[in-house]
Amino acid sequence: MLKVGLTGGIASGKSVVGEMFVALGAHQVQADRIAHSLMQPGEAVYDAVVQHFGREMLNPDRTVNRARLAEAAFAAGRGTESRIQELNGIVHPAVIRRQDEWMQEIGRQDPHAVAIVEAALILEAGARDHFDRIVVVTCSEEQRAVRFAARQKIDLQSARNEVARRMAAQLPDADKVKAADFVIDNCGSLENTRVQVQRVWEKLRAEAEKS
Repeated sequence: MLKVGLTGGIASGKSVVGEMFVALGAHQVQADRIAHSLMQPGEAVYDAVVQHFGREMLNPDRTVNRARLAEAAFAAGRGTESRIQELNGIVHPAVIRRQDEWMQEIGRQDPHAVAIVEAALILEAGARDHFDRIVVVTCSEEQRAVRFAARQKIDLQSARNEVARRMAAQLPDADKVKAADFVIDNCGSLENTRVQVQRVWEKLRAEAEKS
């Protein structure tokens, strides 16, 4: 089995690229969905988030209001840095453990599988060594803003501000590219991206077959 980390900055198009890999035969899990499941009532991560950030982060049904939590984590106060590192310190270790468990299960089911974890913060979380290969998706900052605006249904300037704020908590693309085994430039058309994905897939699949 080949363990692949699929990463890139906010709104770079990771999910689109991931769907293309899945269509070609890859197995995939999204770290964001794992994190969401770990923040459900009864989970240790949920309890830690409530303890550190307060019950004001909860909806009336006791589920975590993720938008409110993100706002609290990214917002700086009293001249200090944001609390995003505090939140990541709670969530990342649990997500990484769950990712590893998922990849192990895929390997038991299919010894020659390509198992892809889509996650924005693989490198930032220190999880590089959990993967055999890293695929980085890139695009321009303005494209990120346009995509984020469409996704969140907000105006473009608000999207630019939010993208800039979130990118400040991530490694620059240049650093991600240096750590990558493969880079997919998602600045062009979907067809152009699909051609790149196909090319990378052939290499990943060949390597998985040898494992």
